Amino acid sequence: MESKVSRRLQQATAQEVCDHIYLPRLNREFNSGFVYLSDINQAHLLMLAHAGLMPRESAIGLAQALQQMERDGPAAVPLDPQREDAYFNYEAQLMRLAGAEAGGRLHVARSRNDILATHDRLRARDAGLDVLDALNNVREVAISRAQQYADVVMPGYTHLQSAQPITYGHYLIAAADAIARDAARIEQALAHIDACPLGAGALAGTTFPIRRDDTARLLGFGHCVANSLDAVASRDFAWELMSAMTIASLTWGRIAQDFYVWATPEFGLIHFPDRVAGTSSIMPQKKNPVVVEYLKGKTSHLIALFTGSMTAVKGTHFTHSGDGNRESMRSFWESADECIRCLALFRLVLDAAEPVEQTMLRKARTDFSTATDLADALVRESGLSFREAHHVVGAVVRQALDADLAADEITAEMVNAAASQQTGRDIRLDAASVQRCLDPLASVQARSAHGGPAPILSAQRIAELRDALEAARTLAAARRASVAAARATLKQEIAALASAPLH
Repeated sequence: MESKVSRRLQQATAQEVCDHIYLPRLNREFNSGFVYLSDINQAHLLMLAHAGLMPRESAIGLAQALQQMERDGPAAVPLDPQREDAYFNYEAQLMRLAGAEAGGRLHVARSRNDILATHDRLRARDAGLDVLDALNNVREVAISRAQQYADVVMPGYTHLQSAQPITYGHYLIAAADAIARDAARIEQALAHIDACPLGAGALAGTTFPIRRDDTARLLGFGHCVANSLDAVASRDFAWELMSAMTIASLTWGRIAQDFYVWATPEFGLIHFPDRVAGTSSIMPQKKNPVVVEYLKGKTSHLIALFTGSMTAVKGTHFTHSGDGNRESMRSFWESADECIRCLALFRLVLDAAEPVEQTMLRKARTDFSTATDLADALVRESGLSFREAHHVVGAVVRQALDADLAADEITAEMVNAAASQQTGRDIRLDAASVQRCLDPLASVQARSAHGGPAPILSAQRIAELRDALEAARTLAAARRASVAAARATLKQEIAALASAPLH
């Protein structure tokens, strides 16, 4: 038995190769890649016909057969691992419908290498647009909840220790800013995808007078990849998208980590409704934060997929190869699928999380997060250097802790005595000043320097974030519309060719 795809190969492919390489790859990739391979074949046929590189009768027959394959769908194609991959299996079905002679003409002036590179860009473009839409949906929820909770005071944390008062809205604005940067990285990667490799051949182009701009236009690309070797060798557009998705996963993973801790009874800052929780098989009191655990875990998964893809490429030559262009891309598709699923869950979590406002305020009042405000008052009102003031307030906090006093129980007498002891000077803050410094509501209102948590600043920043989101969505919609318009043109032109008279 000879090879089904080459007379160069005098033996059939070993069963182990079929079982462990070709068949799993076909099962994994044929259905998902069918629509892209159909579009590529149709665009290439139209280009060949327009350039006079295809007999008219063959072009019409192929257009009709390609339409038939598109209507029938991937399930109608019998998959044979002896034919290696998706392209040869697709071609075999096309030859059954159009005839071997006409079907064989479609492969003029191209290679599986540039076909695969084009497939990867088309499919990655769709995945990137889906990720971008999902990120923008998360941004919308973060902005909406930030506006809702702009006045809800809570302790901010550094090193998981109470630091300074902020608002829950300020926290969500920070999340929205980070997510906006995640989206911007996806936008940048999408811009780098916008170049068509078709026509690069195996690596050295072709001797036929093809029209690469035609296929680029029909497939919705803005231009062609400039160098034929680069066109088939490079998948950095996918690695850039993977990098952006992995960074986005770190954003959601870190916020999920905060929610994971804040939802515990020990913190009690966040409440999740039952619809986003699980329980225990043995402990009836349990309400487990299953969604945030999933999000935290998937961050590790995306890092691993990105690392695996980079490692698959690391030792390859700068040209087409199976490990460099197939194995590395396998991780990309999984990464994109995981990212889209996780962003839907992240949006759910941000939307569902309810701040326990009384607990947030109580902790901010009692856990010394206003200590910096007290030090600032000593600088402003008593002329101390900040380092001196830091020592004074540190001594006061130590005294309060030793006496089992909460932050809001600190008195002016304690502050003034510590100031005199630490500096040797007579320092006098009045009781009203001390109480004002220790009030987290006043602390947040006073933090009105650019970027601070004061609600008036939050309102301004929320308006800016909404405008930026609207602009981002407009850009994403324009990208989708451009792709859709190109595809509509492709379908119209292939239909016109299929219905053209033979003479």
